[in-house]
Amino acid sequence: MSKPVIRVGIGGWNYPPWRGTFYPDKLPHARELEYAAQAFGAIEINATFYGRQSPASWAKWAAAVPDGFQFAIKGSRFCVTRPKLADAGEGVGNFLAQGLSVLGPKLGPLLWMLAARRQFDRDDIARFFDLLPRELDGLPLRHVIEPRHDSFRDDRFFDLCRAHDVAVVFGDDDEFPCLDADTASFAYARLQRMREDIATGYDDAALDAFAARAKRWQSAGRDAYLFMINGAKLRAPAAALALSQQLGIRPLISD
Repeated sequence: MSKPVIRVGIGGWNYPPWRGTFYPDKLPHARELEYAAQAFGAIEINATFYGRQSPASWAKWAAAVPDGFQFAIKGSRFCVTRPKLADAGEGVGNFLAQGLSVLGPKLGPLLWMLAARRQFDRDDIARFFDLLPRELDGLPLRHVIEPRHDSFRDDRFFDLCRAHDVAVVFGDDDEFPCLDADTASFAYARLQRMREDIATGYDDAALDAFAARAKRWQSAGRDAYLFMINGAKLRAPAAALALSQQLGIRPLISD
C-alpha cells in the first residue's frame, strides 16, 4: 500500500494580484495553471459551482498539470441550493456529465458546499448522500461536504458521513463553525484566515499547527488536502508554499 499523500494548494489560479507576487511578471497568462501546478499538489476549482465547463477546458487543464497533481472540484450550486437536497439527483447527474472524467487520476475530491442557512436534516442529508456515486467512468470518487450551520455538530451527521465515506471540511474560518470530525478515508481542510500584514498569510505558530494536523492525518493512513482559500487572498500562494515547506514538500518550480 502506498503512503498517504499530503497535498497543499490554493483556490483557483487566475488572480491578477498574484502577478509579480507569485507569478513572474512576464509569464504568459495561458501558462499560469502550469506554473501553479508546479508549485502545489492540488488546486480547488470554484468556477464549477457557478456553471458547466466545456470538455475542451477539462482536457486542457488535464494536459497542463503534472502526474500526481489533483483538482478538487466544487459541486454545482444547482445541486446544493435547492430546498431539499434529496431532489438534487438530476443536478448531480448533469454536474458529473460535463466531462470532468477526462482528468483521470488528476480528478480529486468533489466539494459540496451548503448554504449558511441550511440546518441539519438527517433524512435529507441521508438521501443526498445516496445520490453521490462512488465512481465515474471507472474513476473512484471522493466526496466532501462543507456545512456552515452549527446544527450539523451532531453525531447523527458524522455517522452518516462515515457510512458513506464523506469527509467533513475542517474549516479555519471567522464566519462559520469548524466541525472537526474524522469521517472519511481522507481529510480536507479549507484555511480562510490569512492576513495581508503577514507575508506568509498565517504566522509560524498557525502553520506549525496545520502541518502537525496534516501529519496526524497522514499517520492515520489518510490522504490530506489543505487549501489556502480566502481571507487575504493575495497571500494564498505564499501561505501554501510556507505550509508545504513545513511539511517537507518541495515545489517543482525553481526560485
